[in-house]
Amino acid sequence: MTKILLVDDSKFLRLATEPALARAGYDVITAVDGENARQVAREKRPDLILLDMLLPKMTGPDGLKPLKKDPQTASIAVVVLTGLSHKNAERLRRDGAVAFLEKSDLALDKGSKRCRRRWRRSSGS
Repeated sequence: MTKILLVDDSKFLRLATEPALARAGYDVITAVDGENARQVAREKRPDLILLDMLLPKMTGPDGLKPLKKDPQTASIAVVVLTGLSHKNAERLRRDGAVAFLEKSDLALDKGSKRCRRRWRRSSGS
């Protein structure tokens, strides 16, 4: 089963998204900030990380680089979650993000299908 690490400080978004991803057949683990995400990614080795951009302690962009530089987590695909414009998209892609998802799409069941398509494209599956 594909394991997804959902990183978001919004309890509402985690509670809305986790069941939708589970119904789509994913094993979902969560983290609430960038520091926690790095720790969980190293321990649980997810197949995909859904990373919010605006996090406490360590923002999404600040958390992305270390994830991609760490040999234990570098191969994990990271999809950026945002409620904002994609103004930093090019920089985030250079830092290792494979795709972007609007939070409003992810919280619905259709979001899990979009997530699957983007992850498959990035992983070559």
